[in-house]
Amino acid sequence: MSFLFWLPAGLGLAPMVLLLTERGLTLAAVAAAYAAHSLTVAALELPTGGLSDVIGRRTVLAGAGMLNACALVLIALGTTPWVIVPGMALMGAGRALSSGPAEAWYVDTVHAHAGPDADLRTGLARGSAASSGAIALGVLVGGGTPWLLGLGPGPGEHLRNLTSDLVLPLSVPVLLGAAVHVVFVFYVLTALTEPPRPAATLRGVLRGVPGAIGAGLRLGAGDALVRRILVTTGAAGTALAALELLTPGRAATMTGSPESGAVLFAGLAAAGFVCSAVGSRLAPLVARLAGGGERAVLVSLGVSTAGLVTLGVTVGATGGLPAAAAAAGYGLVYLGLGAAGPSENDLLHRRVDSSGRATALSVQSLAQQLLGAAAGVVIGVLPPGPLPWLLAAMVLLAGTSLWAGRTPAARRVVTTAPAPE
Repeated sequence: MSFLFWLPAGLGLAPMVLLLTERGLTLAAVAAAYAAHSLTVAALELPTGGLSDVIGRRTVLAGAGMLNACALVLIALGTTPWVIVPGMALMGAGRALSSGPAEAWYVDTVHAHAGPDADLRTGLARGSAASSGAIALGVLVGGGTPWLLGLGPGPGEHLRNLTSDLVLPLSVPVLLGAAVHVVFVFYVLTALTEPPRPAATLRGVLRGVPGAIGAGLRLGAGDALVRRILVTTGAAGTALAALELLTPGRAATMTGSPESGAVLFAGLAAAGFVCSAVGSRLAPLVARLAGGGERAVLVSLGVSTAGLVTLGVTVGATGGLPAAAAAAGYGLVYLGLGAAGPSENDLLHRRVDSSGRATALSVQSLAQQLLGAAAGVVIGVLPPGPLPWLLAAMVLLAGTSLWAGRTPAARRVVTTAPAPE
């Protein structure tokens, strides 16, 4: 399920900006389209998490898949900002709906079959690895398909002529992503089972969702371990913002042109998600070797911090050795974040119960997005060079230090939402 949901994100990652500019959007308009996506996610993150806790995981996941499929069709075929920007906002709504229900469903299912003390980290690691692997595969397919269609006067030109420029070669990966989302919806509706819930009424939803949101916020404010997880997640968002903002320009500088830099960046992005997948699969082993989930988070985030420092100190250096060191640093950031995630979420799920699990995950996702967005603004105005990289490394190091000297936390389940009427 994780693989199916995240594959379209990878398919659209490489061609999206190029597709929007090919449609005639300026860079400012492209930025506005992405802002519409981000603001929609931020606005709906908590309400949709509460909705999942009230009406059920399967219904919300199916809705997320349908919204994303419609959004990708609008983006792939839209020729004006008045179609593309609403499509990006619609995709943001689908993203908000999806952040939490699948993982909450998995944890609820494990607890129902094996009890509240069952191992979660292994399954969470596999799900995270599947998500990263799907994005890596999608990036390669999404970047390579338009290139293949554009070779000579072949299928790409024929496609444009046949559809009067409605479908471009750059549109094809996005349309493939929409088709995958349709398959995802079918899978969710046919294969996902969950315990029966009380029939949701409009009154119950209207009362239950705000209650779930408020309880989720209170959990973040009142539980020390959850606060530590949220701060660490925000620090990880800062690291990811630095990679996403600074790596494309650095790749273009290394290769000598924006076009070749884009190819290098696509390869690096795919490799980064592969490293994240490997890190996720290694998370249970890291936890065993480190002696617990909290120490595993410390070790994993330390690896990511070292990767960011390596990227910072190699800025401006030329030659094969600095380039190899920078590539290794890039991989280390993703490797460490991939290894930290399952252990963090295992700790989080042991602090909340089923009534507010998706809401807690939405609070976590919101922390990453908000701090990442703020960090992106700061990094964007700093002068080029090592400073932006080292600033991100310092933020991640501060988040990492929160786990130093910690002893394994005792299990404490917190009820985070009232039962709906």
